[in-house]
Amino acid sequence: MFRFLIRLVVNAVAIWAAVQLVPGLNYEGSTASLLLVALVFGIVNALVRPLLLLLTCPFIILTLGLFVLVVNTIMLSLTVWLSSVFDLGLTSTGFWTTFLGALVVSIVSSVINLIIKDNNEDDRRNGTVIINQ
Repeated sequence: MFRFLIRLVVNAVAIWAAVQLVPGLNYEGSTASLLLVALVFGIVNALVRPLLLLLTCPFIILTLGLFVLVVNTIMLSLTVWLSSVFDLGLTSTGFWTTFLGALVVSIVSSVINLIIKDNNEDDRRNGTVIINQ
């Protein structure tokens, strides 16, 4: 549960940074609704992104991985659309705005995840069984 909350906050900070840095990507709402936008973004990434990556695998291979940027843009676009459906306050003016926003979200969340490294992550990669303490 703690890891979920950390990822939620990381997503919220990354989306906030994208809104601050990318003109045309706007957010009007409270901190609580920003956390809801981050939750929607996390759910979209958890449910839709793996399927989309699987379906676009040939394009990803053909472009040497650059097509993942388009997939990330689609994920942020879907989040913006769902945000408008649920009236959460995240808006975008177009594809390139969303593309740059997705790029900022990816970079910021990667940097934050490097700073806040999960100690159990290395154990999971090595196949070590982790018992809850």
